[in-house]
Amino acid sequence: MSAQGAHILVVDDERAIRHFLRVSLSAQGYVVAEAATGHEALEVVAVQPPDVLILDLGLPDMEGIEVARRLREWTELPIIILSVREKEQDKIAALDAGADDYLTKPFSVGELSARVRAALRRTSSPPNQSVYTVGSLVLDLARRVVTREGAGVHLTPTEYDLLRVLIHHHDRVLTHTQLLERVWGAGYEEEVHLLRVNISNLRRKLEQEPTRPVYLLTEPGVGYRFKSGE
Repeated sequence: MSAQGAHILVVDDERAIRHFLRVSLSAQGYVVAEAATGHEALEVVAVQPPDVLILDLGLPDMEGIEVARRLREWTELPIIILSVREKEQDKIAALDAGADDYLTKPFSVGELSARVRAALRRTSSPPNQSVYTVGSLVLDLARRVVTREGAGVHLTPTEYDLLRVLIHHHDRVLTHTQLLERVWGAGYEEEVHLLRVNISNLRRKLEQEPTRPVYLLTEPGVGYRFKSGE
């Protein structure tokens, strides 16, 4: 989905922030609506679902995390958290509650716009897509084949499963716990070293410069993201 005409709902109790985001995002072709409370946000989404939700955590009537949790009971609407809270535990709690991304205030409009575009790219992917092409990488889920610049890449079963999960949720931050549960299963939530080793191996096999990755990005203290575009 392109920016032109995409609908964004901004949920923040600060009028100045809502106004700033409305002006900035409208100038890029988005249609922007506003909500000042969690309950108002839930009502708006139920009646007229936006394409992307930008959500503050500190709302006057309920925590933004609770808003995300309630929405995840029935919708996969992309949720980007925009908050002054910068502690790792706040980011992890929001992502575990169902948020797709997390930005801290103060923020740059350019960075927020990039995250919105990434969210729109993710939702525009066909639901049953079996082949993902990102730059020089191709992942064929049906054949369990990975190629880079046309050449086959040998991955261990664990490396393949980890890459599959990351690409399936491309442009979304996945926490350490989410990745460990989905790839290794229950009981491995604390085994972060396993995750780091396999991410390192994937970067070595897939990135042009493993120490300066462009696909497999680290969200410090939180988790990882597979970046599919700009």
